[in-house]
Amino acid sequence: MAGYLTPVLASPRPGWVPRSPAPIWRALREPLGVEDRTAAGTGWAITFDDGPHAQGTPAVLEVLAQSGAQATFFLVGEQVLRNPALAAEIVARGHAIGLHCHRHRNLLRLAPRQVREDHSRALAAIEDATAVTPALYRPPYGILNAAALRSARAAGMRTLLWSHWGRDWEARATPRSITVRLTDGAGEGAVLLLHDADDYGAPGCWRATAAALPHVLDTMRERGLQAVFP
Repeated sequence: MAGYLTPVLASPRPGWVPRSPAPIWRALREPLGVEDRTAAGTGWAITFDDGPHAQGTPAVLEVLAQSGAQATFFLVGEQVLRNPALAAEIVARGHAIGLHCHRHRNLLRLAPRQVREDHSRALAAIEDATAVTPALYRPPYGILNAAALRSARAAGMRTLLWSHWGRDWEARATPRSITVRLTDGAGEGAVLLLHDADDYGAPGCWRATAAALPHVLDTMRERGLQAVFP
């Protein structure tokens, strides 16, 4: 479980993710329809947040193409408006897309009306650029509130967080640190989180992400796990 799910449950600090979520976390989360595993509980999925990004997204797409892997990209509406052709290219290459937000803000600082407006603006931008309606939703920072859950549910979207992350937005992140963090204990049903953009992270952090990606893909393949859409 990443970040906050309020007002029902909260983690010790924004962005915190336990290595192995305790059963009580899942027991509290599941009735609300918040997921952090693949739908079938098998295979594994790789996901990217915060794009599209003029440099980071093409770099990631190239690695995925070379590996024959498919991923899910949680898009930011304001970035889609800046790079609509790139958002369309993600879909054209056979990847899935999800809704992240329109502006990358902590939802706990927004009124319910602002949350709904953010969702609708992001959804319109994504649909206009890609001709696809996202089936998945993931909030900024993994922080949820009741308004976000209701909005996603009303739009027919599953709310998906993640089970493992690489902390690749940090300036100190390296390809090795990202790979180790992301794959540590990752097995059947794992949902891995990376970022293909640096607009909300350390400048240029996408470079370490792109460099780590081949190692991440190789590690999961060596474990005999099948890559799936979440």
